[in-house]
Amino acid sequence: MRFLFGFPFALLFLAGVMIFSGAALPRPSWSFVPWLLAGALFQIGATATMLATMGERSFVVTIAYIKTEPIQVAIFGLLFLGDALNVWMMVAIVVATFGVVVMSFKPGATGGIRPTLIGLASGGMFALSAIGYRGAILNLGHPNFVMAATFTLAIGLVLQATLLSAYLAVRDRAVLTAIVAQWRPSLFAGFMGATASQFWFLAFAIATAASVRTLALVEVLFAQAISVFVFKQKVTARESFGMAMIVIGVILLIWSHPT
Repeated sequence: MRFLFGFPFALLFLAGVMIFSGAALPRPSWSFVPWLLAGALFQIGATATMLATMGERSFVVTIAYIKTEPIQVAIFGLLFLGDALNVWMMVAIVVATFGVVVMSFKPGATGGIRPTLIGLASGGMFALSAIGYRGAILNLGHPNFVMAATFTLAIGLVLQATLLSAYLAVRDRAVLTAIVAQWRPSLFAGFMGATASQFWFLAFAIATAASVRTLALVEVLFAQAISVFVFKQKVTARESFGMAMIVIGVILLIWSHPT
């Protein structure tokens, strides 16, 4: 639903940037399209893959491997965008990713090679999506990074909504009808998704995708804090070790980032 109901808010964000900044709309070249299409399609594929595993016993294993995304982003960013990282930034990415993987694994979690492959594939698609969107933003060459990021977000969400609506109209019209019928409660999810994506894209406009996705691992710490203070769940030694690795990795990333 986030994909289908987020684009109106992204268009509102774009209108707001035009009004308050006075910046002109970008004039994208045709080379902008492959980058945007890659970002949109890989994001849909990664999300669908992740959701498909939620009912399986191996879900925790799959999620652990999905969290290798920052490392994959660093590799793809270097290959496709030339986003070079210094040694300490690479160390920070590995340390923070290792911390998340340690936290994600649960004692006794098994499942064979299948969850491993699904997790790595999903993480790879999330990584390629980030590279696609950053490539689209950079391709615009717009002097106002806020406009470039917001324009890419708006067009990307319109593209995703169009593709998903067309797919559901052909494959399962009943599901599409049910989704449209729930448009009122879905607006909040669409707004929050578009707002979160807006900040993602702003970050992609000014920093490497690998740095952005690594710093985003702090969401794991927020989730852990909620589980402790709201749901009164105990923190295990393994989780404490993983959180320490994330904190060290994020601090190292900020320290090593060029200014």
